[in-house]
Amino acid sequence: MDKVRTLSLDLESFSDVSLPDCGVYRYVEGDFHILLFAYAFDDEETKCVDMACGEELPQEVVNAIFDDSIIKSAWNAQFERTCLSKYFGKNLSPDSWQCTMVWAASLSLPLKLAAAAQALKTEQQKDAVGERLIRYFSLPCKPTKANGGRTRNLPEHAPNDWKLFKSYCIQDVETERDIRHKLEHFPMMSQEWDYYHMDQRINDRGVLIDKELVQQAIICDMMLSEAMTNRAYALTGLENPNSVSQLKGWLEERGIEIDSLGKKNVASLITDLDKHSIDTEALDMMKLRLQMAKSSVKKYQAAERCICADGRAHGLFQFHGANRTGRWCLAEGTLILVKKPDGEISEKPIEDVSIDDMVFDGDDWVHHEGVVYSGDKDVISWDGITASEDHMVFIDSKTKVTLKEAKEKGMKLWRGNMKKLQ
Repeated sequence: MDKVRTLSLDLESFSDVSLPDCGVYRYVEGDFHILLFAYAFDDEETKCVDMACGEELPQEVVNAIFDDSIIKSAWNAQFERTCLSKYFGKNLSPDSWQCTMVWAASLSLPLKLAAAAQALKTEQQKDAVGERLIRYFSLPCKPTKANGGRTRNLPEHAPNDWKLFKSYCIQDVETERDIRHKLEHFPMMSQEWDYYHMDQRINDRGVLIDKELVQQAIICDMMLSEAMTNRAYALTGLENPNSVSQLKGWLEERGIEIDSLGKKNVASLITDLDKHSIDTEALDMMKLRLQMAKSSVKKYQAAERCICADGRAHGLFQFHGANRTGRWCLAEGTLILVKKPDGEISEKPIEDVSIDDMVFDGDDWVHHEGVVYSGDKDVISWDGITASEDHMVFIDSKTKVTLKEAKEKGMKLWRGNMKKLQ
């Protein structure tokens, strides 16, 4: 049986849209350009096409991109595939693409190319100079007198750095290819690749966002925040009533000492002032601070940034993002509601959630022990939940049954007391 041909590739690009803030699907809708295209067929020499300087992709490469019998391989292949879809003006099917980042994640390796290469001790390592070059050529620059007022750095503005950038792009392909050779000793099942391709189609389709709802929520928050801030200024006379140190000083001047202004401490102080104090201004200010802490619209703002021209948010899921389990996971950067040890409720990126943070289980704030792998099991789906048959679920606030029993008996699952989240 002939070995399947593989095209390893890596792109460097420019857009005036922030990739970390908005995701690749929104990124390619901005002032988007592919700068460099490095590639190698199988173990052949790696080449670089300087598209920023007018070079065109070889026909052999174009044919391979559209040939489903040739595997296209890249680290975080969703980026390359989405960029090329924009470049060719048509959506490229994910079915002949393989992502070495996902493959590495299936083996609990890091999701960063440099870290994975270090862990695997590959012969080729990611060049650290790349971060500086990406900032220079791939991101908009601030117009100044020194740079002639330009908002973008082009190859002619730093010829020597541009040569380094091309070498860096080539190096990334060779590093990714070395990682791939290491991973081939631990192949992913063909069924798992099918799941990955399904994941990519889900991300390509995206999720419809109610843009008007998002915008009105942000406007309401701005109006409410302004009103609360004005009231806080009037109550305290402070230069910045949101400042913890200034507010603690203001309270101390009124004979009120508090160790922390976290939500739990403020709520306790409100109860105490309400029962035992005649300081109505301090009571009103603490109530105001607690209310201001609840007015976060970060998720609405994130949704607004990610909405594409079709009114949908794309790329929200990271396949094999749930480390060691093989499950889908919310993409890196997704904000998760957590409760800190001091009682303060806040949002943080999913990758930053630690075992010290409590998460909400639908009924209460609970501690967690991270992800535990207990083997592969068949799963069933019922009432919006997919899990193994023996997975325990609540049918009311106190009663748990197996998911299998709930499904067989048609029991609706309990969604928790959301009031406790407040």
